[in-house]
Amino acid sequence: MILSEIPNIKHTNENNFFLLAGPCAIEGEEMALRIAEKIVSITDKLKIPFIFKGSFKKANRSRIDSFTGIGDEKALKILRKVSETFGVPTVTDIHEVSDAQKAAEYVDVLQIPAFLVRQTDLVVAAAETGKVVNLKKGQFMSPASMKHAVQKVLDAGSNKAWITDRGTMFGYQDMIVDFRGIPEMRKFAPTILDVTHSLQQPNQTAGITGGRPDMIETIARAGIVNNVDGLFIETHFDPANAKSDGANMLHLDNLESLLSNLVAIRKTINSL
Repeated sequence: MILSEIPNIKHTNENNFFLLAGPCAIEGEEMALRIAEKIVSITDKLKIPFIFKGSFKKANRSRIDSFTGIGDEKALKILRKVSETFGVPTVTDIHEVSDAQKAAEYVDVLQIPAFLVRQTDLVVAAAETGKVVNLKKGQFMSPASMKHAVQKVLDAGSNKAWITDRGTMFGYQDMIVDFRGIPEMRKFAPTILDVTHSLQQPNQTAGITGGRPDMIETIARAGIVNNVDGLFIETHFDPANAKSDGANMLHLDNLESLLSNLVAIRKTINSL
């Protein structure tokens, strides 16, 4: 599963899904520590292996005036502080080849955004750092085609690849999760379901992505029932004022009840 090779990962002996969770973007130190502290307390209680997620920059914005970050080094140092403060691993996404080595000095998992997962140089650069590479399935790609992205990681000399499904384009302004893809992609690598991005409603006329956070538990439950290895959930204590992707984020206050229900479902599935 590769989890045991990630520094500071806890609860790996439990028969449970693992979790990548945190804000969409690092907006500042106080907010990152506040969110991380809450998630750590919940995942320790429920014995869920946890990796804190936060983008050190957002390069794929719809509009030029959208928030892109607080500065690369500043945000990466905050991710390191989260790791050191709470003893948890971290993940961030990269957008350029030069980002790979830079981010690898601060985090434990490098994530390839869905729009960029076919960029060979980027995937290879991430693999060559020796870090786990989380490959987000392109919204335009079939589940079966993700075997080629995984093969690039393998050909670069690494066996540390994950796949994350974040939905498939359904018309111009909606996403849909094809749950047939989970067992297909698990043939190639451990597979994660990105619950919150799967509920995005992109390409809005205002240039700001919409979402359906009311459907988060529905999608997450379906993923657990279909034996997904991990879940990816963006969460914030004030989604309405988050600087990125607030429209589809889970309110932090709702995370514990959601995860408690999902752990119960996984236990039931494991007992069958």
